[in-house]
Amino acid sequence: MTRRIDFNCDMGEGCGDDPAIAPCISSASIACGGHAGDEDTMQATVALCLRHGIAVGAHPSFEDREHFGRREQALAPAEIAALVGRQTAALQRVCAPAGARLHHVKPHGALYNLAARDAAVAAAIAGAVRALDETLVLYALAGSALARAGREAGLRVAEEVFAERGYDAEGRLLARGLPGAELGLDAAIAQVRTMLREGVVAAADGSRVPVRADTLCLHGDRPGAAAFARRLRAALEAEGVSVMAPGA
Repeated sequence: MTRRIDFNCDMGEGCGDDPAIAPCISSASIACGGHAGDEDTMQATVALCLRHGIAVGAHPSFEDREHFGRREQALAPAEIAALVGRQTAALQRVCAPAGARLHHVKPHGALYNLAARDAAVAAAIAGAVRALDETLVLYALAGSALARAGREAGLRVAEEVFAERGYDAEGRLLARGLPGAELGLDAAIAQVRTMLREGVVAAADGSRVPVRADTLCLHGDRPGAAAFARRLRAALEAEGVSVMAPGA
């Protein structure tokens, strides 16, 4: 039974109700100019995090606002390392004058999913994060190539599970649009309870996949995300689970 977990939400994306979500979570991954966000939204989101004691993280992505960073791009590992470094550094520059410390980096969307299965991309991201600040925590899909690359690079890694997303038999997220890819509230809470109590997730084919749950993600852009966040936080507390960011 997991007794402590981070509750993370994507923020600063220009969609969703960040102020209503903030009281429920312990860490935020903030869009930093790739799929969404700019200096003003980063400043506002960092300030929101400071008000609520939320750990601040960067959410770098493919630079593709048209598709919200959810379409893969054919970039070389060096190009991916550069965009991760560039976007994360942009958020670091916002954090410093606000008195905030950058806590973690979590890739977004298609970049996250690619890094979960592609060792070269994963290594490029881990290397970029370490080059910026070796004390940063790398958030990565549980059991993924990115989690392994982060540890090989000497970073602290928080293995991530998802509340409202379905899984395949390899422990990866089902592609959006496939049956079972996005879960409703009751199904999401049931999935979280199984992850916490048994350390497994039920895949779409009925198999049970082992997962390590250091951090739990809720997508802030989903409909009703604030209500989702409140119910999930209540469910975690009902299970006797302490909610706090890794390293807190």
